[in-house]
Amino acid sequence: MKKESRLKKHSKIRKRITGTSDRPRLSVFRSGKHIYAQIIDDATGKTLAAESDLKMKDLQKSQKAYEVGKQLAEKAVKLKIKKVVFDRGGFLYHGRITQVSKGAREGGLEF
Repeated sequence: MKKESRLKKHSKIRKRITGTSDRPRLSVFRSGKHIYAQIIDDATGKTLAAESDLKMKDLQKSQKAYEVGKQLAEKAVKLKIKKVVFDRGGFLYHGRITQVSKGAREGGLEF
């Protein structure tokens, strides 16, 4: 029920949000233990950069989310990507999702 609700929200969001080559989409997925973020060019259907917290140890989940956002932003800046569209994936803009966006902004991305 909860997953179906999130997927329904995500499909509504995706109708309005698309990533272009000028302004790709920063998509976030959150599981119970981990968080994943990737920058996607929807025009070509390719993932330009991706980051997750799978190899991070000894941090709280919210700190890991912040680091994922910051490291993804650093990868994007190396690829000369400065502006993105934020896709929260149907999750509430709260907690770890907020931390990913905060880290990405501080890493050099503009939403």
